Amino acid sequence: MRALMAGVLGLALTACSSTPDKPSAGTSEQPAAQPLEAGGLVATTVQLDGHEMKVPAGWSVSLFARVPKARLLAWTPDRRLLVSRPKFGDVLALTPARAGGATVQRTLLSGLNEPHGLAFAGNTLYVAESDQINTFQYANGKVSGRKVVVDGLPDAKSSELRGAYAHALKSVAIGADGAIYISVGSTGNVSVEDRDASPERATILKAPPGGGTPTTFARGVRNGTGLAVAPDGAVWTAVNNRDNIADPADGKVKVDYVNDHPVEPLAKLTQGRDLGWPFCNPDTDRAFDRDVQLNPDGTKLDCATLAPVEQAMGAHSAPLGLSFATAPGLPAPYGKGALVGIHGSWNRKPPRAPEVSFFAWKDGGLGPQQTLLTGFQDEQGNRWGRPVMAVQGPDQAIYVSDDLAGAIYRVSWPGI
Repeated sequence: MRALMAGVLGLALTACSSTPDKPSAGTSEQPAAQPLEAGGLVATTVQLDGHEMKVPAGWSVSLFARVPKARLLAWTPDRRLLVSRPKFGDVLALTPARAGGATVQRTLLSGLNEPHGLAFAGNTLYVAESDQINTFQYANGKVSGRKVVVDGLPDAKSSELRGAYAHALKSVAIGADGAIYISVGSTGNVSVEDRDASPERATILKAPPGGGTPTTFARGVRNGTGLAVAPDGAVWTAVNNRDNIADPADGKVKVDYVNDHPVEPLAKLTQGRDLGWPFCNPDTDRAFDRDVQLNPDGTKLDCATLAPVEQAMGAHSAPLGLSFATAPGLPAPYGKGALVGIHGSWNRKPPRAPEVSFFAWKDGGLGPQQTLLTGFQDEQGNRWGRPVMAVQGPDQAIYVSDDLAGAIYRVSWPGI
């Protein structure tokens, strides 16, 4: 794991304050943590079957709620945390506890088609189903006035795909001007036909404010599940890249090369940007190489014309949820920046571990990857949890969904 600077204040790890104006952590006092010798993180035990996590010194982790198959997150205007659950076709609303009580769970929406991405623009809630984007008017913990603002998105039910769609889940983000950005994943690991489909797949689509027919905003985005708007209004994506690419040096697929190639981009998008998939692959220097299997002579796509990606995570990290912590950001030395849920590899040897990563925001860009929360995987690669998304709450704490453990965690630090 990447080294982190030590957190603020001491090493004591306790449950959060139970004062009336702050959510309860929902756990009892935690034992004091001992500093680790490497990584700048300290161990703490979360009240979830006794599992141990690692966080910056002085920080603590508590169980906020048990939510089976929890995926993407969004805070409502009235301080409730929404959680999408594609497997169950619903969206839950979690109301933080007061004065030591339990987090209150309620089903906000049900009967949906693999709901995944969630976003707010004022009191309008956007929900991404696998085949369309809906809006609802939100008030006082209830929704009304469902409206389909984008339809016809490809999923496993699309006739031309005949039930085969590896990345049917959609994400959604709303631009400062109200434009609707939609992540549409590829149908498979390598599916060249996606670039000629209508609507184009392996893209970020853009629909006008209020909805309508979307157009391609950025292409060659294999599976940009992480989708968010930065403080300056720019659209960023965190991408799950492809598996089993050949080494350009000899054209062979080898474990030692595949383990670290291609990297997973964290990219700032502009109209027309191409992230290369499947003809160009970002290398560890974030510049693009030709795919020797699909684009050996560069005639499919000139990889030299593609701008390097702004940041990247290790190959097969499987980044999912992306959000920006901006108001006021995290405590020193972190500040404002991007939070990424790293789901961890499914086929790398050895497995790449899940974590929550932070990328500091500065002058319209993002700094290098730093680990904020880890400990979901043992030395043999066995996992008990896999974080999906991390968002900063109205109380400044970080809330993390975990679809393997079926949980939402609250990550906090002294003073909140």
